[in-house]
Amino acid sequence: MGARVKVVSEIEKIMGNIEQVRNIGIIAHVDHGKTTTSDSLLAAAGIISERIAGEALVLDYLTVEKQRGITVKAANISLYHEYGGKPYIVNLIDTPGHVDFSGRVTRSLRVLDGAIVVVDSVEGVMTQTETVIRQALEERVRPILFINKVDRLVKELKMTPEKMQERFIEIIKEVNNLIDNYGEPEFAKKWKINPAEGTVAFGSAKDRWGVSVPLVKKKGVSLQEVIKAYETMDRDLIAQLARKMPLHEALLDMVVKFVPNPREAQKYRIPKVWRGDINSDLGRAMVNADPNGPLAFFINDVRVEKGGLVATGRVFSGTLEPGVEAYVLGAGKRSRVLQVSLYMGPFREITKMVTAGNIGAIMGVEDVRVGETIVSIDTVSQAAPFEQLRYVSEPVVTIAVEPLKVQDLPKMIDSLRKLVIEDPNLVLKINEETGEYLLSGMGPLHLEIALTLLKEKFDVEVKTTQPIVVYREAVRASSQVFESKSPNKHNRLYISVEPLNEETIELLARGVVTEGQDVKERAAILRDKAGWDYDEARRIWAIDENLNIFVDRTAGIQYLREVKDTIIAGFRLALREGPLAAEPVRGVKVVLHDAVVHEDPAHRGPGQLYPATRNAIWAGILTAKPTLLEPIQKLDVRVPMDYISNVAGVLTKKRGRILEVLSHGMAARVISEIPIAESFDLASEIRGATAGKAFWGMEFSRWAPVPDNLLDELIKAIRKRKGLPPSPPSISDLLGL
Repeated sequence: MGARVKVVSEIEKIMGNIEQVRNIGIIAHVDHGKTTTSDSLLAAAGIISERIAGEALVLDYLTVEKQRGITVKAANISLYHEYGGKPYIVNLIDTPGHVDFSGRVTRSLRVLDGAIVVVDSVEGVMTQTETVIRQALEERVRPILFINKVDRLVKELKMTPEKMQERFIEIIKEVNNLIDNYGEPEFAKKWKINPAEGTVAFGSAKDRWGVSVPLVKKKGVSLQEVIKAYETMDRDLIAQLARKMPLHEALLDMVVKFVPNPREAQKYRIPKVWRGDINSDLGRAMVNADPNGPLAFFINDVRVEKGGLVATGRVFSGTLEPGVEAYVLGAGKRSRVLQVSLYMGPFREITKMVTAGNIGAIMGVEDVRVGETIVSIDTVSQAAPFEQLRYVSEPVVTIAVEPLKVQDLPKMIDSLRKLVIEDPNLVLKINEETGEYLLSGMGPLHLEIALTLLKEKFDVEVKTTQPIVVYREAVRASSQVFESKSPNKHNRLYISVEPLNEETIELLARGVVTEGQDVKERAAILRDKAGWDYDEARRIWAIDENLNIFVDRTAGIQYLREVKDTIIAGFRLALREGPLAAEPVRGVKVVLHDAVVHEDPAHRGPGQLYPATRNAIWAGILTAKPTLLEPIQKLDVRVPMDYISNVAGVLTKKRGRILEVLSHGMAARVISEIPIAESFDLASEIRGATAGKAFWGMEFSRWAPVPDNLLDELIKAIRKRKGLPPSPPSISDLLGL
């Protein structure tokens, strides 16, 4: 407790000197040692005892994390570090590595300027390493590298110093290739890692030693010392390594030297992540991280505590203070900040203020959600939201949840809603037909952890169904134009549907094209990058969350402007649950060709236009070679050469497809794709087929059409599960033909 208070008081003194602030995250593939690395940094800051660093896993403070040995949420902590005779604040976020929690990495990166990429020296660059580096570069967050578990090269692989150096070079090359592939050219060139400069550290987080090439020269240490310590497993020699070259010194020195301070970073990050006018007062204050400018606070994490919601985020300009009245942009309301604090892992320490460029937490503002922006009352007219957070995966696995005790139903519903506030990658829906509460997540583990938190944090015990996969509906051809009448026969809509091309879907998925964008700018992007006709692209009315577009091709229709919003709402409703299996529709262009709209508003309300819009769209989908898309995972398996055929056998049995096989000495790397529907028992199958000698990583890859020979049975099974008639509606049902 005393150590935390002392650190907070030191931080309060420095936070206004923005050149002495650094915001960093620790990102990596699961089990590569992020949280153990964080422990060493905490010990150096005096937050925990040095004796237990490397084993305490302090930032894994949820019971479920300690039991499983993995991080499932992003933990914040502010550290105090001295470098070159000057004090610095390092705001640190330890992020999860498992693919099911990649959403938390995305949210953390928005408030960071640099990231320590931790790579296991034996396993090397894995799927999630690639994903987190890509995520960082998309947010213009500078990566630096820590090659961890160097002791394994000696203990397990018996490597010589020369072989160890070759292994380091191999990993560095792979990381630089990723920076090249995913970085914007101007940043990729500047941000490539170079051991000679000092942007790479090597060490063992568990044994708390680390070193960089400049430190090797300065301290006169060699790999031979490391080899000797681990060959003999002499605890004194290993402890000596930690004393001679402490890990926190190598990493935090690297952070201070190479991660830009918030003012430098915001100059190039704000134009990328904020949608507003950079030349407005608010825009200039954010670019300069001005503590005296108008307030702009971006929320990347929300937690439900007894006293209310606690929102953690970054102050991009202005100063957060208790009592300040601010405007919550998304909710569209005024609110007052009651309390300001700093996070120290699981603990919140109250502070007087948090200035621009720093990460802090607020309490008292209700209706806040992840991705929300809070601004000063007097700059609401200049305010604009930050770019939407783009997640690398989508909720693709669903379970039905019900309480063990019927009387707990209201408590369960309330607790589930709170869980969804804390983790926006969870989706909660009610099946109107069956009354079931459906919880969707990124994968089986994501849902399992959510249910554990439900029990631990909210004291609600539930029973669930087996996980089921979420599909998407899509079309593979263009439909004819269908005429659809409103129930009162006074309004007619003439609508067709067609598939969007892959280029358009990619632009929508990456957020390059959005609904709120300037019409001319959006049309130019679609013309230049996706082959659209410029005039048609200017006539886009709406883009929905599942990457569908509504286009108006009509001319001179009376009263159409008055019913535009109603038709758009009908479009969104129609595609939220498609006609095939009541699954969301993805990647469809809906075109309005003509319309007849009644002159009397009483005859053209939602009750008339919603069904007319939906029925025409559904008729179009059902006649445009409809299909279901299933989520596909990329699987990266590292295995001894002798077991390649065994792995291939498991994949073939599960409709998997091998993309490439790479050899790494005596081991092979099998990169493949497998439908998520087939992957629930994949771990035990691979372990069994490889005598436990394989290790692997998975990430969401893409949506792909379900094979035609499985389609009809799958549609029937989904409809039956949802309590729907066995067959989709017919055209005559929809249009009354």
